[in-house]
Amino acid sequence: MKNGKLNVALVGLGFGGCFLPIYIDHPDVYAVGIFDIKRDLAEKFAELYPVNKIYDSFEEILEDDEVDAVHLVTPIPDHARQTMAVLNAGKHCASTVPMACSLEDVRGIEEAVERSGKKYMIMETTAYTYQMFHVKHMIETGELGTIQFMRGSHYQDMAGWPDYWLGLPPMWYGTHALSPLRILADSPITSVYCVGSGTMEEGLKKQYNNPFPVECAVFTFANGMRAEATRSLFETAHVYQEGLFVYGSKASFEWGFEDSSKPYVTHLKELVDTQMNELESFKRGKETPYGEIDVPNYFETLPRELWKHTVKSGDYDETNPQDSLKKGSGGGHHGSHPHLVHEFVRSIIEDRTPALDVKIGANIARACLLAHESALQGGVILTVEP
Repeated sequence: MKNGKLNVALVGLGFGGCFLPIYIDHPDVYAVGIFDIKRDLAEKFAELYPVNKIYDSFEEILEDDEVDAVHLVTPIPDHARQTMAVLNAGKHCASTVPMACSLEDVRGIEEAVERSGKKYMIMETTAYTYQMFHVKHMIETGELGTIQFMRGSHYQDMAGWPDYWLGLPPMWYGTHALSPLRILADSPITSVYCVGSGTMEEGLKKQYNNPFPVECAVFTFANGMRAEATRSLFETAHVYQEGLFVYGSKASFEWGFEDSSKPYVTHLKELVDTQMNELESFKRGKETPYGEIDVPNYFETLPRELWKHTVKSGDYDETNPQDSLKKGSGGGHHGSHPHLVHEFVRSIIEDRTPALDVKIGANIARACLLAHESALQGGVILTVEP
């Protein structure tokens, strides 16, 4: 570090380019270097933003003693190998999800973190969405009551995406559906059973020997809570959605139909007459108050320099930031990107464990990988290492 600030290298500028201006604006970052296998893409970003350096290779970053931390936004098959390389080079590492594609690689990352003593964080967007912040607020204020059940969903068609996606087991990339449930449960996942459904064209089955376009899993947590997550990747007609559904004893929160739809909140109607007959009881259920809500933008936990990144750039007014930030407008996976960057950076500056650390990341990764294994075995219950 230099004067208490970080030198960060960002690897992968396809999706990763979204994070570059956030790192540049972060008050605890003094320099940002970039690398992409497409040199012309890196040069275009360097024309738009004041980057410190364009690296010629991933290996050059590992050898640069001035780099404190690396953020990987690279293809799924590369995550584990690159993560271990970064940690073994003595640098802090943030990685886009999923953490790894095998139980062996999950263990390898855990061992690399332990050996290196460096920070590792999964950059899970659904952990910091407007919606997730609002559910936490409902829990903290008592509005939700006791969580009774949770569901997560991620519907997306990957036809036409890079080849490594073709035929990918849905639950291998179940982290967007599962991570919020693991965080809200505040308890390790201890077991899973999963079923696969549907049929895929033969060409999609070859790469991963996966027959399922859709997988649906039920997870058990150490505190006894259970939750369900559904993931589709191919040949399934559904609008894009990364959904979160939390059912409480007093109120429930349900994601809207589309990813950008307003969520619904339902409040259990207060029971006044305990001697209701069957018809009155039925009417009470039918009259339960519910409706769409505008989810606020919980930007206040961020440094002012990052506020603008929680909304679409055109929706931010520098002269009147408070009003333009009241409602989230979709800045990077529902405003999550700056929160992820801030948590990673501050965990290093403060020398503490990141909120989404290797322990939580490994538990989620194992649960997702074992969910697919359960589906291949016809839905058997498998134990997940906490």
